[in-house]
Amino acid sequence: MQLFGIPNCSTVKKARDWLTNNSVAYEFHDFKKNGVSRSLLENWLKQMPWEKLVNRAGMTWRNLPDADKSAVIDATSAINLMLEKTSVIKRPVLVKDGKIVCLGFTEAAYKELLP
Repeated sequence: MQLFGIPNCSTVKKARDWLTNNSVAYEFHDFKKNGVSRSLLENWLKQMPWEKLVNRAGMTWRNLPDADKSAVIDATSAINLMLEKTSVIKRPVLVKDGKIVCLGFTEAAYKELLP
């Protein structure tokens, strides 16, 4: 299992703590240090719409110029933005065998998905 995110994100910290405290083995992938690839994002977008993968509630999105925000209109433009600004990706992304298990974190969702 892989957990994608950035280490200083409070939601990612909660997810990592939950996984550790519940003895769920995972590998952490830091977007800031390791980046993301176009092929990874394309795979994720086959599983989930770009509107869910782009975190439009976060500070990164809110700090973008309006022209940049309005340019994100489809999966291709969303990928380009996510490659340029990885912190705009909703996080954490929990992946098992290439499939998104969960996007974001709530204890209830993790309890249900990872008994």
